[in-house]
Amino acid sequence: MTSRTLYLFGSAAPPVFDVAEVIADAQERGFDVCLGLTPTAARWLGDRLGRLAELTGHPVRSEYKLPGEPDVWPKADGIVFAPATFNTVNAWALGLTRDFVVGVVAEGIGKGIPTVTMPCVNAAYVQHRQFERSVGELRDMGVEVLYGEGGFAPNQPGRGEPKEFPWGLALDAAERIVRPVP
Repeated sequence: MTSRTLYLFGSAAPPVFDVAEVIADAQERGFDVCLGLTPTAARWLGDRLGRLAELTGHPVRSEYKLPGEPDVWPKADGIVFAPATFNTVNAWALGLTRDFVVGVVAEGIGKGIPTVTMPCVNAAYVQHRQFERSVGELRDMGVEVLYGEGGFAPNQPGRGEPKEFPWGLALDAAERIVRPVP
């Protein structure tokens, strides 16, 4: 069976430190994984980037390529963006594509690439009205947002448990939204 290509994107939230295990789980589910990170997440994982590239078989990306450079990843069959921070969710919904991964998912909406995201935000951030607006905008554009019941539930500031981040829900959604390869 030919693998389906999954772009796995992450922002700088503590669950991103578990991304190697998530990659392995996605590969066991039959996905060829390409890892993309926000610049801050890439800095957090700096000493692990080489190992993560070996694990996926693709370069880890956190920056746009230069004009004329070839693509180094196969085309995506689906995208999972988790953890997605407050900043990432809002930037994506507003179309602010300074970061490579936000640019890819913003364009992915127009390309019809099945996409799921799971925010990782605390209860103080979600009090800002823009967050709920952004979640609604992404859902209206066809992004499956795993937030609230059946997804990520915000914790009190400083009380998050990164190991409890429900990564399995994101990969279950990816299996559901990405068409099987014949």
